[in-house]
Amino acid sequence: MANINKHYFYVLRCADNTYYAGYTTDVIRREQEHNSKSKGAKYTRFRQPVKMIYYEAFETRAQATQAEAKFKKLTRQQKEVYLKRATTKEFPTA
Repeated sequence: MANINKHYFYVLRCADNTYYAGYTTDVIRREQEHNSKSKGAKYTRFRQPVKMIYYEAFETRAQATQAEAKFKKLTRQQKEVYLKRATTKEFPTA
């Protein structure tokens, strides 16, 4: 039961080198959805392919969406520093 009730804040790198931040309960599924033409966010539909470059697990949805909101308020330079300081993680593959 390791991933049950986990909430994730995640960051994608789009094909145009922009970042997209979001919330999900399943990082593998969400990355696949972003790379589809029908289920991804409008922002990422025209910036494919996208790659999951960071995610962080939280116990509650509120915590994950708060982390997302804080990240979105950062400048591009601050986002890059944040991502470089983040712990390197092994990303699951589909």
